Amino acid sequence: MHPTNALSFENQLWNQNYCRIAGIDEAGRGPLAGPVVAAAVVFEPGQQFIDGIDDSKKMSRTRREEILHVINYHALAVGIGIVGEFVIDRINILQATFVAMQEAINDLSETPDYLLFDGHKQPQVYQPATCIIKGDSKSMSIAAASIVAKVTRDQLMMQYDREYPLYGFAQHKGYPTRKHVEAIRRHGLCPIHRRSFRPRSIEHLYES
Repeated sequence: MHPTNALSFENQLWNQNYCRIAGIDEAGRGPLAGPVVAAAVVFEPGQQFIDGIDDSKKMSRTRREEILHVINYHALAVGIGIVGEFVIDRINILQATFVAMQEAINDLSETPDYLLFDGHKQPQVYQPATCIIKGDSKSMSIAAASIVAKVTRDQLMMQYDREYPLYGFAQHKGYPTRKHVEAIRRHGLCPIHRRSFRPRSIEHLYES
């Protein structure tokens, strides 16, 4: 993320007297197991670029965890929303992501007056909002939210790894890697697997 452009959306809105701008992003739309997690991050108006913040997918696990502490120190407010696999299966992953985003917004200690969403779709909200395609590489607030969401979800999957040690959740975090699919083939589904996500090679296991 280039420091010169990382706050261009925020600066435009701060100049329009929006004072509580929340960047919002999610982690966990694609895995076969575990929750989808969304985060919302609000910085003070005039916040300068924080070195090290970037799209979470471009960062190592260690670097994300280091930057998370910096985000928590500088942010005016951080909110988190978590929606589990049962809800995902019931209402589909897109709607579950929207629910998680709304929960993250509601979890903020400061009520935002403008929302910046990563991507091209957003939940129905009362505040003015903008969707930014690849926003986690264009907006520091969204990038910060992507880091918070990713670290939070990874920590949850590490906990699940201790509860269900046969599946390797600590390594793949529930994503459909070859090792994960092979573990499902060998051991069947565990309680945190999403029943609505069915790899073709093992689809028959979901119908048993």
